[in-house]
Amino acid sequence: MQDGLKDQLEDLAICGGTPAFETPLHVGAPNIGDRDRLRERFDDIFDRRCLTNGGPYVQEFEERVAKIAGVPHCIATCNGTLALEIAIKALGLSGEVIVPSFTFVATAHALQWQEITPVFCDIDPDTFNIDPNRVAEMITPRTTGILGVHLWGRPCNTQMLVEVARERNLKLLYDASHAFGCTHRGRAIGSFGDAEVFSFHATKFINTIEGGAILTKNDELAEKARLMRNFGFVTYDNVTHVGTNGKMNELSAAMGLTSLDHMPHFIETNRANYWSYRKGLADIPGLSVISYDEREECNYQYVVVEVDEDEAGIDRDRIVQILAAERVLARRYFYPGCHRMEPYRSYFPHAGLLLPVTERQSGRIFSLPTGTAVGEEEIEKVCRIVATAVKHSDALGQRLDKRMIAGTTAGYRHRVA
Repeated sequence: MQDGLKDQLEDLAICGGTPAFETPLHVGAPNIGDRDRLRERFDDIFDRRCLTNGGPYVQEFEERVAKIAGVPHCIATCNGTLALEIAIKALGLSGEVIVPSFTFVATAHALQWQEITPVFCDIDPDTFNIDPNRVAEMITPRTTGILGVHLWGRPCNTQMLVEVARERNLKLLYDASHAFGCTHRGRAIGSFGDAEVFSFHATKFINTIEGGAILTKNDELAEKARLMRNFGFVTYDNVTHVGTNGKMNELSAAMGLTSLDHMPHFIETNRANYWSYRKGLADIPGLSVISYDEREECNYQYVVVEVDEDEAGIDRDRIVQILAAERVLARRYFYPGCHRMEPYRSYFPHAGLLLPVTERQSGRIFSLPTGTAVGEEEIEKVCRIVATAVKHSDALGQRLDKRMIAGTTAGYRHRVA
C-alpha cells in the first residue's frame, strides 16, 4: 500500500485487506457548530422553563429562515415530513397530485397518508428533477396539484411548472428539503410556488436535529398552516380549525440557530469537499460527479456520482459494496424509486413502464460522505478506493463472483448435512 492509500486489489477490505477507516463515514453526518454557544442557548431555555409552544428561540429561527428565503412567512415544524403534510392539507390538495418517484419516500407518503394518490412522473435525464413536459401528460380531472422536488439542491424548472399549474388551475408545492440556502436565477429557493417545505433533519447541512418548515408568501395559507401546526388553537382555549401537533421545540430551534450561525462555514466546507471529489474522481472511466451551477448560490451538501457500467466495467451496487467494506457508507440516492416501494408497487405494479429515466438512473446514482466530518485526507482515500475498484474491475468481479458461488455451495452443503 502506497502512502497509506489503497491502490492494489489485495488492499481492498472486500478482498481481505484492512478497512480504510476505523470509524464509519456516513452520508449526512451531522454538522454541530459551536458547542459552547449551543450549551448557552440550552441553559437559557432551561432557565426560562419554556421548552415548546412557540418560544423565543423558535420565533427567532423562523425569522432568520424567512429572511434567508426572502419570504414573509416561515412556519417551523417538528420535522420535514409533517411540514409537507400540513402544507398539503392547508393547500386543500385532494384526489391526485403529480410527484416524481425519484425522491425520498416521505414525499409520496405525505400524500398517501392523507389518502391522496401520488401520480409518479418521470424525471428530466439531465437535471434528475421532475420533467415538466411529462407533468402535462399526467394531468387528469382528479389532479389538484404538482409537488416538485429540488433534488440535491438543484432547482426544478420552476418557469415551466408555473405555466402548467396556471394553465390547469393546479396548486404548486415544492419539497425543498435539499435546497436551503440555494438560489434559482438569483432568487432564493423557498420563495417559489404556493409554498415550499424545508427539512432540518440531522442529515441536512443546517439541522435542528429533527425539524422542518413551511415557507410561503401567502398570508392566508400561512395563517392556516400555523393553526394546523398547533391543534387549531387561535387563543389559549379557542380552537377554530382542525389541526395536529407539529410544533418545533425550543431545543431544536436552538440547534437550528447555532447551525445558522455557522452556515457560511458549512457551505464552504461542503464546496471544498465537492471540488476535492471532482478532482479525485475526474480521471476514473465511467464515473461523473453531478455539477452545480456556479452562477447560483448552493449548499453543496450532496456529492452525487453517476456510474456508467459499460464504461467503468463495474456497476454502482458493487462500488457501494466495496466502499461499505471500507466503512464508507455511500448511499444509493434514490433507489429503487418510490414506485418500487410499498404500498405503491402493489397499487401501481406497472408504473415503471412510464418511468424509463427514473428506472435507469436509480441504478446508476450514489452519494458520498461530505460535511464537516470529512476532509481532504478522507476524500483522497475514498477516491483511491473507487479508482482501485474500477481499475481492477474484471479481476475483482471474478473474485467476488467465485466467493459468492463458494458461499452458496457451502450453505447448500450445510443444509443437506
